[in-house]
Amino acid sequence: MGSSSSKNPSHMSSLPWMVRIQAAAFQMAQRRDGSIWRPLLFLGDLKTAASRATPSPDTSEVRSTDITIDVSRGLWARVFCPTAIADDAPAPLPVFVYFHGGGFMLFSASFGPYDTFCRRLCRKLRAVVVSVNYRLAPEHRFPAAYDDGVATLRYLDETPTPLLADLVPAPVDLASCFLVGDSSGGNMVHHVAQRWASMSSATSLQPPLRMRRLRLAGAVLIQPFFGGEERTEAEVRLDKACRILSVARADRYWREFLPEGASRDHPAARVCGEGVELADTFPPAMVVTGGIDLLKDWHARYVETLRGKGKLVRVVDYPDAFHGFYVFPELADSGKLIEDIKLFVDDHRTKASGSD
Repeated sequence: MGSSSSKNPSHMSSLPWMVRIQAAAFQMAQRRDGSIWRPLLFLGDLKTAASRATPSPDTSEVRSTDITIDVSRGLWARVFCPTAIADDAPAPLPVFVYFHGGGFMLFSASFGPYDTFCRRLCRKLRAVVVSVNYRLAPEHRFPAAYDDGVATLRYLDETPTPLLADLVPAPVDLASCFLVGDSSGGNMVHHVAQRWASMSSATSLQPPLRMRRLRLAGAVLIQPFFGGEERTEAEVRLDKACRILSVARADRYWREFLPEGASRDHPAARVCGEGVELADTFPPAMVVTGGIDLLKDWHARYVETLRGKGKLVRVVDYPDAFHGFYVFPELADSGKLIEDIKLFVDDHRTKASGSD
């Protein structure tokens, strides 16, 4: 994994002006103690409507529609699909279930930058992307977000195939399902994948994995939001290196998400070490790290934990990347990330399909 010990806050001045403006606006919405001034933040939360009809040029080969998963909990998702499939394109299409970031407290599946990112994934990878609008803290603490993630997989697994057939102009391969998430969404990828994989155990009350249509071919964790009571070297050194995330903000997110009174060593946050449980069918993982991300040491420990338990892990490191770089298409690393995800998906989708 790469390192960037020489990086400091001055790197922000070299970023495109639009990226600097957006990062500054995000910083203005955060108080010194890490709490969020939601009214100000929501002024910039420009939501994007789903494109149910014929797409306009700005949607560029991708159509989206919103579907309701569970009315009782207000759970819904935005489904992105290619508008046309080339004759020589591989079929059926893989499925990505996407969990957005925001410290478990912010944003939505309709938030403009995430809508754009999911469209980029859909267009570049020729895949169906299901972006989950899970419940947020502090109104809905742990384990609500994880519950919503599993509920989405169950919905896709149990709902009759015509649901997606009505939306997608090609067959869909639920046996090639990839969980993808950034920051807190990357945290969700781990926990939702572990829950789903655990359903294959003989003692589970859920239908065993071999009886399910939806199978996890891989997990993509983009700068996952992990932590602990200990302060790592990167947290101390890179605390002020980026306006998107600081130690105080991270601590605040954990206080609002974890059960009241829980420390950051709670299993939801500290996902490393011998105590981490991983099912036999936990999928191959791609872990994305950044050289200017204060969470990078936690990412390294997570990778070490997966490998120590015999799991397949691919680490993709961008030495000049700060936390949240991927939602800025102006940045070269954001484009490289899409390409790296495609390589991972092409590799593990082939393996998953060949084993069925």
